[in-house]
Amino acid sequence: MTGPSTRVSSPTLDEVAVLAGVSRATVSRVVNDSPRVSPEAREAVMAAVAALSYVPNRMARSLVTRRTDTIALVLSEPDARIFSDPFFASIVRGLNSALASTDINLVLLTARDGREQEKAGRFVRQGHVDGVILMSLHSHDVLPDELISAGMPLVLCGRPLDDRPVAWVDADNAGGARLATEHLLAEGRRTVATISGPRDMVAGLDRLTGYRDALAHAGLAPDPRLVVEGDFTEAGGARAMEELLARAPELDGVFVASDPMAVGALRALRAAGRSVPGDVAVVGFDDAPVALRSDPPLTTVTQPLEEMTQVMIELLLAQVDRTTDGVQTRVCPTRLVRRASA
Repeated sequence: MTGPSTRVSSPTLDEVAVLAGVSRATVSRVVNDSPRVSPEAREAVMAAVAALSYVPNRMARSLVTRRTDTIALVLSEPDARIFSDPFFASIVRGLNSALASTDINLVLLTARDGREQEKAGRFVRQGHVDGVILMSLHSHDVLPDELISAGMPLVLCGRPLDDRPVAWVDADNAGGARLATEHLLAEGRRTVATISGPRDMVAGLDRLTGYRDALAHAGLAPDPRLVVEGDFTEAGGARAMEELLARAPELDGVFVASDPMAVGALRALRAAGRSVPGDVAVVGFDDAPVALRSDPPLTTVTQPLEEMTQVMIELLLAQVDRTTDGVQTRVCPTRLVRRASA
């Protein structure tokens, strides 16, 4: 006597159709979320799917829908910075969280130079992903124009440097820098310097604009000695702070365009024998975890990263699903977080 047979193969679309009492085509439409199905047929198919524990074949489904259920995050930065700068980790966590309730996967691509950008562009255009989020763009990057011309759904994390027709989401970088500089001035600082971000990135340019706007509103003339360009790294912040002290030893406040650079600036000030905030008050930007751990804890500008990543996913999926017309953009507000450094 033999026992009951054990099923070793997965249920098929045909078996679901037989159990539901509908055609194979109707099952396919239900599985692929087609609206061309009656409520009764949809209910019968879903009951059969549950009874048989049917799992749609993703590869077969993609042949019908032309969808991969995958989106790419492309970062134009060296690997060392991507995995050391907490801002990038926060963006990746936020995007994963925004996708948690969907069946969509996120892949990470790095594109440090022209060769890697060409490779990433080829991967995307070959149909491996449904859409792309581009982050940390520099003025020389070619990927945005390539993907726009290819008709690829695309959202930029950050306002583009030009007026190209592309969706984007950004923090109010200029407004946040203005808040930071105004805070330093309100604390009685009168020789306020800045360590800017790279001038070939919109975040660097906008935060420099906000700093200059705050000085102009206070009636203070711009002083080129008080502006040094940084690279958003801790080492770069230390080097820039040393240069500022050599140029303008009388400075008593500094707005630093990222928290990692601000930590480097604190280190350089300590090495120079300057107390913070006694001699020099320091304000950063990003509200990264390192801002709480620095000595002293860093006054900084926080960005609504959870809101930004959610909006990026919404704008991208609207393009993928073809439910939006035109180019959508969003600027998310920033705010000052006061701690001990200023």
